[in-house]
Amino acid sequence: MKKTRHNPKEVAEIVAIQALSFVAGEPERLGLFLSETGIGPETLRSAATDPQFLVSVLDFVLRDDETVKAFAAASDLHPTTIAAARQALGESDTRDAP
Repeated sequence: MKKTRHNPKEVAEIVAIQALSFVAGEPERLGLFLSETGIGPETLRSAATDPQFLVSVLDFVLRDDETVKAFAAASDLHPTTIAAARQALGESDTRDAP
């Protein structure tokens, strides 16, 4: 049986989208995130396709230990997976730069 290899950037994007869903699931947390990013609720869905926006979502989650723990528990992920996803998305940005 052949083992499937996952693209780290794709996995990181999935984790970031899960994080966005987590943030959006609590109005107070979502309000704080929207005010900090300057993004309006009407553009949230389209912004989710931007890798840099996904980095900002993970940064928002990672900056507070309680938020990291809550997201990790809600998504059944280890906190280090969340940090690794942030790193993978950040690295892809520097490799894509001219």
